[in-house]
Formats: sequence, structure tokens, C-alpha cells
Amino acid sequence: MSLHMASTVELNNGVKMPRFGLGTYRLSPGKETYDAVRTALEVGYRLIDTASYYANEKDVGRAIRDSGLDRDLVFVTTKLYNHDHGYSEALKAFEASQRRIDVGTIDLFLIHWPVPVLRQRSWKALETLLRDGRCRCIGVSNYTVAHLKELETDAEFIPAVNQVELSPFLQQTELVDACRSMGVQVESYSPLARGKRFGHKGLQGIADSLVRSPAQVMLRWGLQKGLVIIPKAASKEHIIENAGIFDFALSETEMKEMDGFESNLRVSWDPSGVP
Repeated sequence: MSLHMASTVELNNGVKMPRFGLGTYRLSPGKETYDAVRTALEVGYRLIDTASYYANEKDVGRAIRDSGLDRDLVFVTTKLYNHDHGYSEALKAFEASQRRIDVGTIDLFLIHWPVPVLRQRSWKALETLLRDGRCRCIGVSNYTVAHLKELETDAEFIPAVNQVELSPFLQQTELVDACRSMGVQVESYSPLARGKRFGHKGLQGIADSLVRSPAQVMLRWGLQKGLVIIPKAASKEHIIENAGIFDFALSETEMKEMDGFESNLRVSWDPSGVP
């Protein structure tokens, strides 16, 4: 499988999205976010993920502007948070995020969380944004199979992306299969499970045999599964380490072994109980 830093996937509306990017959840507003994004862009990252909830959209935008890269080379994602749900509310929230990031058109706007009742109205707002050309793609985050089926009942546009927690230790195969059958690209946040399984014997064994870090092996697994992955990192060392996954590949045997790591390990919110 030939993959590189510039590898993209074509979404269901024809837009190409980078397969690998930087997550900015829990990066502090200000210098930490700015420095991480600048470093990532210098290393070759071309996907940057933020959200209004992270309170660092301004710093993400400033880092992108200061990078000197052409705007069309960087794919920017942000998200609608819970207290902004509703049709007019979602439109206003998008405008506020767009102003804060200040890089022009937003590439991907996601519903951050499937808020009951209001999420369907919010989706109509996102469809308006897409139809009007105010963002290039729309999608969802933390949606289960049930949430996707509900959305599909009266949606004009199917989500381009569903961003969910996913790692070798939380594989969500039923959800992944449902997304693929609908033409929805799965994007993995927390693909490293916050390092909680770096000491796993099987993972460490594969990493040692390849002379790679456990983090690199976990990220490579995600790429070879066809996911978009957005590991969060703050330090230059980790940003560079996470990007060092394009000059090796996991064998079929190693992939199957890692498929056996499933243990329903969640390190973030669990949306499965949201009606």
C-alpha cells in the first residue's frame, strides 16, 4: 500500500481530504496551539482539526496564515458544539468559527456531538452552508449507527465524514462497516488511545520487530485500515514521530494480530447511550 504525507481520500462529494493530520484537542489556546500547528505544517501535515469547544480556533488560523502556505494546500476542520445546536444557531456558530479561524472557506464543518432533538435541525443548517458554498464539506462526529440512520431518513446530503474515537483497541467495526456502506469516510480521533496501551505486549513486540515506536505502529494500522487519522501532539518531537509512518508497512500477519487487540477501550466520550 503506497501512502505518503500528501495522500488523500476522495469524499462522497468529490473533495479530496488528507489522510493524515494534526488534532488540536486539549492544546492550550495561545502559544501551545500556535507552535504545534506551525511545526506540523513545516513537517508536512496538511490537515488541521479544531473545534469551537477547544477555544483555539484563532491560534490555528493564525498559524496557518503565518505558515506562508497557499490556502488550498491546508484542509481545515472545525465543529459545531452542543450549545449552538438548532438551525439559525448553527448558522451563527459557523460564522463565528469562520471569523475566528480567518482563513476563508472552511473545508469541513462537523456536528461535534449528536445532541438529541436539535441535531436534525442543525444538519439542515449544515446542508444550507454546503449548498451555498460556504464550506466545502459537511459531516458529523461521535455519531453511532442509529444516529446515522436517523439522519439519512430526511437528509439532502449524506455526511462526508464521521469523526469518531477509533484505535486498535477500539475498532468499532459495525460502525465502520455502516459508514462505508453509506459512503461516509471514517476519521479516527484518539488513534493512539492517549498512550494507555503503549506497553501492550503484542503492540510492543510488533514495534520492536520493525524498530518503530508503539505510536507509529498504531497510526500505521489506522492508515492501512483506510481511516483518516488525526493524532494530537504538542511537542515537536511527537509531531515528527507521528509523521514517521510513511516509510514502512505492516504485513497482513501484523495487521491481523493488531485486529485482535480489540478491547473496547474508550478514552473519550461514549455516544452509544445518546438517544
